[in-house]
Amino acid sequence: MRALMEKNLEYYLGLEYTMVIRHVMEDTGNYYYGKYVELEGCQSTADTIEELIKNLEEVKQDHIEIKLEFGDPIPEPRELPSGNIMLRMPKTLHRDLIDNAEREGVSLNQYILYKLSGKAK
Repeated sequence: MRALMEKNLEYYLGLEYTMVIRHVMEDTGNYYYGKYVELEGCQSTADTIEELIKNLEEVKQDHIEIKLEFGDPIPEPRELPSGNIMLRMPKTLHRDLIDNAEREGVSLNQYILYKLSGKAK
């Protein structure tokens, strides 16, 4: 469906870009920093999250307008993966995981997800 749409300002502003916000604490004071991951250089700072989001929306619009004006490519947000994977493992490891999940009283899927989430960060 996206391929059929005209890729104008409204199109790009309607996409869900990844916004990252951090609270920064420095000796000189605290503030919020934010950026759009997919739009290089699209960043801002502010004293409140609300102000930061407003600033980021303005910066995003300006960024996209300039890219369109000069015919520069504009990246689109990455789509989220399905959340499903096919995994092959030795039978003994599979048995150990099942045993551990049963001991914890959770499903094998929940147990593997719990173990992965602690290691992935």
